[in-house]
Amino acid sequence: MYKPIFNTRSVLKFKHFANKAYALFSVLGTEVVVGVLSVTTLQSATAATLTNDNDAIADTLKRSAIALEGVDVVGTRAPLTQSQQARMVTVLSREDIQAAPVQSVNDLLKYVAGVDVRQKGPLGALTDVSIRGGNSEQITILLNGINIGDPQTGHNSFDFPVDISEIERIEVLEGPAGRVYGTSSLLGAINIVTRTPGKSSISAHAEGGSYGYLSAGMRGNIAQGVWNNQLSASVIRSDGYLRNSHGSLSADYNTVKAFYQGNYNDRNVLVRWHAGMSAKNYGSNTFYVAKYDDQFEHTFKSYTALQAENKQGIFHIRPAIYWNHDYDRFELFRGRPDKYPFNYHRTEVVGLNLNAYFDWALGRTAFGAEVRNEDLVSGNLGEPLDDPKHIHGTNRYYDHGLNRTNTQLFLEHNVILDRFTLSAGITAVKNSQADMHMEVYPSVDMSYRIGGHWKLYASYNTSLRMPSFTELYYSVGGHKADSHLMPEKLAAVEGGVHYTSDYVVAKASVFYNHHKNLIDWINDGTVDENGAALWKSVNFGEINSIGAEASLSADFISIIPSQRFLKKVSLAYCWMDQDEKEYAGIVSKYALEYLKNKFVSNAEFNIWKKLDLTVTYRLQHRMGSYLDVENNRHNYSTYGLLDARLSWNEAKWNAYVEGNNLLSRDYVDYGNVLQPGFWLVAGVAVNF
Repeated sequence: MYKPIFNTRSVLKFKHFANKAYALFSVLGTEVVVGVLSVTTLQSATAATLTNDNDAIADTLKRSAIALEGVDVVGTRAPLTQSQQARMVTVLSREDIQAAPVQSVNDLLKYVAGVDVRQKGPLGALTDVSIRGGNSEQITILLNGINIGDPQTGHNSFDFPVDISEIERIEVLEGPAGRVYGTSSLLGAINIVTRTPGKSSISAHAEGGSYGYLSAGMRGNIAQGVWNNQLSASVIRSDGYLRNSHGSLSADYNTVKAFYQGNYNDRNVLVRWHAGMSAKNYGSNTFYVAKYDDQFEHTFKSYTALQAENKQGIFHIRPAIYWNHDYDRFELFRGRPDKYPFNYHRTEVVGLNLNAYFDWALGRTAFGAEVRNEDLVSGNLGEPLDDPKHIHGTNRYYDHGLNRTNTQLFLEHNVILDRFTLSAGITAVKNSQADMHMEVYPSVDMSYRIGGHWKLYASYNTSLRMPSFTELYYSVGGHKADSHLMPEKLAAVEGGVHYTSDYVVAKASVFYNHHKNLIDWINDGTVDENGAALWKSVNFGEINSIGAEASLSADFISIIPSQRFLKKVSLAYCWMDQDEKEYAGIVSKYALEYLKNKFVSNAEFNIWKKLDLTVTYRLQHRMGSYLDVENNRHNYSTYGLLDARLSWNEAKWNAYVEGNNLLSRDYVDYGNVLQPGFWLVAGVAVNF
């Protein structure tokens, strides 16, 4: 590894966080780093990977705490140590993922208090994920540090080509992340990091359950010297849980994923490459239009990226290049193009970024640049094309489209004193589609360390987001878009305190967000020619929101070493309030339907020998309302859900039973789309 001027460290590899406030956060192809947990709701580990010796566990925790103090984190452009950092990062480790009663990344994120997961069907069929009262368009979704978001719509952002079993960790940066990830991360970023075992290995899993659910996957890798190559594939299917008015199942689901990754790693350079694809089909019932209950959608995503970094020298340079391809076909009436033409969209995204930093007498300076070209061809989105393109497998053409290029420049400087850290920077942005001049957005983070356990932090960040292609042009099926939407802007302030010890991790923060030109789909009582509610994309003007988060996590094995039954307990709560008085009488699809209260709890038990039990409960209250098929308005109801996972964990295999919504509560994340009741899954996984 490189040797910075004022921070020294050794090469470390961490597989278990074991209830500590440390997070790994790789950014845009950077090296693996360690950050701070902001909401520790899922800190549980399987017995398959942890020793049963309580004294050994406690000793490992203490030694890890000491070692991690000098390891870098990235909530900034330049890596800083955990004790210096002023940004809070939530990390769900591999052990968290294995212990949680979930079948998708989308479901896993439900247990993060500051994250709002709104589903129109299970298994990630159609999920919108947002942070701190925003919507799915306002966050950046990354795979191994590469932005894989679809500029057509945020609905498709989670179509990443990786099975949940192949994920090493999930990193959530709450609050504006424009200086780190670019301006599309208006309210935060979620980074999915895959794993590459250091030794050659093979693994497989299979599971089945309610509603005809079946899933299977395999992974194999070959590690030889400085080379590592890995290939994985998985399939998932379900009959679905909803029926249309004709009695047919209309929320069925199937997907196929494949992913390849490799790396070359010697003492001077690290080069990584990865490629993947995801093909998904799902019945979408009333997911998009409440009036029709037999909708269908097919999506296909392919992705490839190349990243590199040098480990020696004064300047540390990290270039990356990537290409994303997204295809989407929506059927308002399933299999009936004669009744209503299908919607076809295809986007191609090519990106190039360069990040670098260096140390000198006055601190650590980082700079970077990113150019991202987004090209859309569609049957109804964008401007008319002079040269229409044929839609493969049909007699139709893409006759509309749009091409835009986003250019960003970054500059940041870090001043690091004994107990105080100041990180300040600017992001300069220009987008060809908006015909805008170069605009500059400043940000500053500060932290002050008190003793060995306490830290105070504060930050001020500004950012911008360009409208999606759907927000600009989707004017069909009860929607009327505005192609002249202005980019939305955000100024955010946050402050908080963090405490960590060998036994307890606690955090509390308050934040204030000022939105300008906020974009959303609204209904103000207007109906279309068919008498259905007409949804219009608009710039809201200004909205202010204030919120608070708090979390507490305790490691009871360390607190009471004489007992083995209760392993860990964590609690987290997030509260928000929006200033929306001037919008009375408006029904919002996203912006005004925020989570005002969300409470999450988690407990892990060792029942007997290698039999573990994880129990989670979450309670949430959503503001806003929705319209039914008769255009009657309904307020969202508060609901609480209980999930559990029972597993037997051996060194080379584990078997498990998971239950979701154990009390079979009726609830909706979106109006008119009832979510499934009790859901049971059983499975087995092996690793050689």
